[in-house]
Amino acid sequence: MNHLKVENEDHLYRDVNTGAIINTDRSSFAKYKASRNKYRNMEHELDYVKSEINDLKTLLKQLIKSDGSHSS
Repeated sequence: MNHLKVENEDHLYRDVNTGAIINTDRSSFAKYKASRNKYRNMEHELDYVKSEINDLKTLLKQLIKSDGSHSS
């Protein structure tokens, strides 16, 4: 596999066979992955909270409906 250094970029190389750019900066890649995982976890937490709120809304509607039918 032949690689050529990308001009003015310390950690970037171009694969001469495929034209792909290869980043050899493992530290930056690890930071990127950690950031991506943190974002995904936050999305999952937000989805969970939304689900819980919807469940609470449903329960409140049921309580209001059942209370209204017994108040007569």
